[in-house]
Amino acid sequence: MKILVVGGAGYLGGAITDYFRQTGHDFMVYDILLYEDQYRKKVPFVLGDIRDHDKLKKYLEWADAVVWLAAIVGDPACALRESLTYEINRDSVKYLKDNFSGRKIFISTCSVYGAGTNVLDETSEMRPVSLYARTKLEAENILAGTNTLCYRLGTLFGLGDEFSRVRFDLVVNTLVMWAIFHGRITVFGGEQYRPLLHVRDIAPAVVLALDSDRRGIFNLHYKNYKIVDIAQRIKKYFPDLIIENHKQDIPDKRNYCVNSDKARKELGFNPVISLDEGIQEMKELLAQKRIKNTFFARFSNYEHLRQLMEEHPSPLGREIKLNI
Repeated sequence: MKILVVGGAGYLGGAITDYFRQTGHDFMVYDILLYEDQYRKKVPFVLGDIRDHDKLKKYLEWADAVVWLAAIVGDPACALRESLTYEINRDSVKYLKDNFSGRKIFISTCSVYGAGTNVLDETSEMRPVSLYARTKLEAENILAGTNTLCYRLGTLFGLGDEFSRVRFDLVVNTLVMWAIFHGRITVFGGEQYRPLLHVRDIAPAVVLALDSDRRGIFNLHYKNYKIVDIAQRIKKYFPDLIIENHKQDIPDKRNYCVNSDKARKELGFNPVISLDEGIQEMKELLAQKRIKNTFFARFSNYEHLRQLMEEHPSPLGREIKLNI
């Protein structure tokens, strides 16, 4: 099976391509390197924009299956320019549907559930509270009825691979970073739930999806944690850590627990990397000063895109020639 990994050079894509290399899959990465200046991983690679339909179609014709990771990810990043978010997150998926009939693995988000007090499964009501979640839900609806398996991911954490950037706009990664460099972390509210999932636990699930004929939507998460409990777990590794809790003015209204039994039973999904392991690997990376400046904009989807949009006229923040 020939697999095209669209958006395969990113945080999640790095973990997936590493796993593909280990399992001997025949794959190719198609990516615009929005957050990177180079791609040095020794795998087949095409520098390409998903809006360059002539170029993308050539590689869609090559592929038997597509893993679609390309997206503007995260609520703040998507809010920077709504027209661009719709173009990337929704309209490009419509093009995929119309021009590729093979097996598709589409990555969505548990953010489509928005806020709720019950444990949510794939049949639960969806109440997206952000543009990011709304565009992901619209993309899911576009692909409904096709040969597509859609994963709604929980909140990611941990290290993906040795080449792709670390994200410090994710709750676990961010809190560990603040614990190391400031000895103090701030929690807003704290009672909100997040369904955590280590970034490297997704890759085996993608292979399961490729090897299965199952279609439809599946939640993926490891365990549900309150944000305040994540902070307390981090404190176990930093005994002098000060945790400040602001009960008012909660900027992020998402609050949801999810159930991933469907993926466990029907696909054999089995996440194995714990929150403690994710905290420990992040602590080790940062304590050894392997990242010089964690506040560098490229570690945050929002900050990176904001700066690019201020500095360049292109919708993606810098001039991207479609004849590359």
